[in-house]
Amino acid sequence: MNSLVLGVIIFLIAVLMTMTGRGGGNFYVLAIVLSGVSMHESAATGQFILFVSSISATLIFGRDRMVEWRLVIAIGLLTALSAFFGGYVSDYVSGKMLKFIFSFFLLIAAFLMLRPVDEKQEDEITKKPGHWYLKSGDHEYSINLGIAVPVILFTGFGAGMVGVSGGSFLVPLMVLACRVPMKIAVGTSTTMVAGTALMGFAGHALSGHFVPGSAVPLAVAAAVGGIIGGSVALKTKSAVLKKLFAYTTMAASLIMVLNAVLTNP
Repeated sequence: MNSLVLGVIIFLIAVLMTMTGRGGGNFYVLAIVLSGVSMHESAATGQFILFVSSISATLIFGRDRMVEWRLVIAIGLLTALSAFFGGYVSDYVSGKMLKFIFSFFLLIAAFLMLRPVDEKQEDEITKKPGHWYLKSGDHEYSINLGIAVPVILFTGFGAGMVGVSGGSFLVPLMVLACRVPMKIAVGTSTTMVAGTALMGFAGHALSGHFVPGSAVPLAVAAAVGGIIGGSVALKTKSAVLKKLFAYTTMAASLIMVLNAVLTNP
């Protein structure tokens, strides 16, 4: 696979992934590995591309006030904490079993996202104890902390066990458990993915896996894709974004299953 073809593929992945707020690091790494690059270099390049595309899309979402920074901090801290414990206990469960379990929950998230969800507006919300009330732009919504906090902790724990960022769960987590409007969930998730990707890239770079000469051109393609993907997402109906997220999540689940079948425990 030549560099031009790979660049086009990375661009298309960036557009699709930023429209759904899911990051898509596994898709980037798969494309780069299939082009003949070593796994270590592919992982480093994939994290770099993911960071660049997510930052580009965040600029678009942030401009239209579709990033809820309070959720970025709150969910980010909770998932990071639980991911640490998930990673710590992962040694007690086989890697193959973890991938199958993670794929199962990906499918659940995908099917749940296909269900219609009412996005309550300001005049429909009744103040209740145990809820966190937020307003982003013209949207006001409430988060049931009794439901959201356990789900957030479980999501981070599971992601930490498998060794992924959990981006596939961030959007359904916010839409289904926190009742966040779809477009704000996509923008907020994209911002959180950028932070995770930056930390992952830093680790790979310190290990000497990063090759700027091949990664930077791909990152440029991803940046353009992130800007276009974010812009298109803002103009797309929430119902369409939810379906797009569901179908790409099903694809991610299939990739995880294939990875479990084809690799050693």
